[in-house]
Amino acid sequence: MPDLRSRAAAAALGAALATACVAADDDVAPCDPFAVRVVSFTPGPGAGFGAASLPGVVLGPPSGGGAERGGTDVASLGVGGEIVLELGGAGIVDGPGPDLIVFENAFYAGGDPLRPFAEPGVVAVSADGTTFVEFPCDAAAPPYDGCAGRTPVYAAPGNGIDPADPAAAGGDGFDLADFGAPFARFVRIRDAGLGPAFPDTAGFDLDAVVAVHACGR
Repeated sequence: MPDLRSRAAAAALGAALATACVAADDDVAPCDPFAVRVVSFTPGPGAGFGAASLPGVVLGPPSGGGAERGGTDVASLGVGGEIVLELGGAGIVDGPGPDLIVFENAFYAGGDPLRPFAEPGVVAVSADGTTFVEFPCDAAAPPYDGCAGRTPVYAAPGNGIDPADPAAAGGDGFDLADFGAPFARFVRIRDAGLGPAFPDTAGFDLDAVVAVHACGR
């Protein structure tokens, strides 16, 4: 029969290991639904705004400005510029409805949804960071079907709007089911290359990305 002291020592060791595992899980934030790393950034002509604040400016939750005012907590990609992000935790998993939301700083001129100010971006996802699949994006004219950067962002820190709620957060949603893919960890966003190269602020202005179902939603 095992010695009681041995049992106690084993129990103590098990508790210590469990505590260590919890701490490790906390460190990596398994339910963090946001981007945690900029894998690469290839700016196009006219990029510059927000570049000094990279990578942090595009990691974590969005800082939306609402329907009539684009947020300024963004990084401009420039005309044809491209950025690749890695999501933390569980990554992007397929669930009901949109699985990924991309937040830009689009707004409606005068609050009129028929007058969007948008700088469309083409979104692609990957499980391994090497092989990407693009969502079809019709960037030629409004409403820019399938593109990111066409819907204002309403979620912002402290305003009570869940950035992972597609019905309330704003931004543009994408569904892995379009490709029959159960999972992705990397997101690539490429400016559609249609806008003029305004100094520093040209192209798609990335605020944040969120994995909708990362935390069991």
